[in-house]
Amino acid sequence: MDTTSFPLQLLEHMHGTVAVVGSMNVDYTITTARLPEPGETVAGGPLELLPGGKSGNQAAAAALLGADVRMFGAVGSDSNADFLLGHLAAAGVDTSHVRHVDGPSGLTVITVDASAENTIVYSAGSNAQVSVDYVESKIGELTGADVLGLCLESPIETVTACARMCHEAGVRVLLNDSPFTADLPAELIEHTDILLVNEIEMAQLLDLQAPADDDWSAFDWPLALERLKALGIRQAVVTLGADGSVVLDATADEHVTRIAPVRVDAVDTTGCGDSFMGTVLAGLASGWSLAASARAAAYVSAYAASGRGAQASYGTPAQIRAKFEA
Repeated sequence: MDTTSFPLQLLEHMHGTVAVVGSMNVDYTITTARLPEPGETVAGGPLELLPGGKSGNQAAAAALLGADVRMFGAVGSDSNADFLLGHLAAAGVDTSHVRHVDGPSGLTVITVDASAENTIVYSAGSNAQVSVDYVESKIGELTGADVLGLCLESPIETVTACARMCHEAGVRVLLNDSPFTADLPAELIEHTDILLVNEIEMAQLLDLQAPADDDWSAFDWPLALERLKALGIRQAVVTLGADGSVVLDATADEHVTRIAPVRVDAVDTTGCGDSFMGTVLAGLASGWSLAASARAAAYVSAYAASGRGAQASYGTPAQIRAKFEA
């Protein structure tokens, strides 16, 4: 299948197996006309409870697109656990490997303004109990996947152990360095095949100067790739928000590929980055190139920006095609 120039029809040909290890959170979401300043109180709309968590979002996005997705993580002993697992199952995610622990499930408190910008406060809850012992007990299920998705809302020692186990078994490891840390463990870098970061995170990680005018079109992307290779990573996707993304790939004929954005009237950007990551995971599991996967992700994340919430705003291939082919 030719994926060098991405048509929307290819979204309906996702397949392969994706393992996602990490966080599941209930998003307590309020909309306001504008975000409050420090110490200020503003009026908001009704409180909404929506399924979220970076890893849960990524798993849901990949499953809705047609990938066979296995979720690994932990939920608590509260009612939020059933809420989270029910929504993931409805998206098509296999949640049978998720651990149940005592205490609260993970949650976030999100405020979204009229311009679709947001602020997010994260409470780990049960996500802090995604232990090394737990993932080691699931090694067969994890290493049976085509690609592994990781972020940093789980204990770093667990993330590192997952990367090592899967990379050594021949599973491609895609790491979303978020919440961002510039001091990734050497062992985690060694066992990461593909890195996903935004432009500011990339500049900080590689000790590069971000453009003062926020114009990344003239940025020295080949230098960024050289810095990544020196770090030990040969493939990366750098997201640029409303300006699209850049694929850096030392394994491809074209080392730097600029991915154009898909324009929509944004309603809520919560979870858009996770839908992008989930699409890249599904694309890679389907045998697509990294650039083709990122092209698909541009459409999927744009669709997500046009609805409220994270998982609640994600679409199926048919829904996404209907929006952008109309």
